[in-house]
Formats: sequence, C-alpha cells, structure tokens
Amino acid sequence: MDKATFGAGCFWGVEAAFRQLKGVVFTSVGYMGGHWQNPCYLDVCARITGHAEVVQVEYDPTIISYQELLETFWNIHDPTSLNRQGADRGDQYRSVIFYHNAEQEKMARESKRKLQNSDQYDKDIVTEIKKASEYYLAEGYHQQYFEKKQEKQV
Repeated sequence: MDKATFGAGCFWGVEAAFRQLKGVVFTSVGYMGGHWQNPCYLDVCARITGHAEVVQVEYDPTIISYQELLETFWNIHDPTSLNRQGADRGDQYRSVIFYHNAEQEKMARESKRKLQNSDQYDKDIVTEIKKASEYYLAEGYHQQYFEKKQEKQV
C-alpha cells in the first residue's frame, strides 16, 4: 500500500470523498503541518498549532494511481480559496498536499501547474505543496464522521 495526505477544508467531507474511491483501502483524519506536538481538535480550531486538518489515504497503486487521487483532491474543493472552504475559515482549512516521496512531489507540482494554466479558475491556486511531517490522528469521533452520522439517523 502507498500513502497520500491531503488538506482541503473540513476533514469530514474530504475523507468521505476519498473513501468512495476504488483502490482506497483505508482513510483516517488528523492534523499535519504545524509546530505543536499531539494537538487536539480544540487546539487546532484555536489556531495555535499551525496544523491543517488532513486526510491520510492508504491506497493500492495497482488499482488507483496517485494521479487519480490528485484529480479527486482538485475536484472536491476550491484551491483558489486561501485558508477557507465554504463557511469554514482559518489556516486549519487550507488547501495543501503533503507529499511522502519525490515522485509524489513531482506529480503534485505538475498537476498544480497544469491546473493553474488551464481556464478552470480565474484566480491563482493557493494550494501548498509540502513534505509530509508528523501526522497526529484526530479524535475517534472525527473518524468516518459522516458514516457514523448516517448510522445514527437510520
């Protein structure tokens, strides 16, 4: 299995989108890219940690490619919106790709360049592309949040 990590706003919806993809074996939500060790959700929301809400995706590269994951990433959020997705505001909601190896970095930068040069957006893409750092798993109630919420409604 390979690993990919993306931040594209509130991690609940981002995780739900990636969980639907054939070849995605496991997902979890957490925090990455900040300067605070072992943050909790309240720390991140208080904007004192510098972390982004992220989804870590474990996938089978024989079934789904990293390029296909990037395409999903670009399509599920507005990469021109700085530190904001919809009503969610703050640097924890920033658009960011955390790469785990040189090939992922190359592919992420190339996909961003191609998207920026397309006519899809009138504004600049603000998505950060950074080396993956320490990943902190979010609290259990955040994991597969939408699935849990649906189960309670049934």
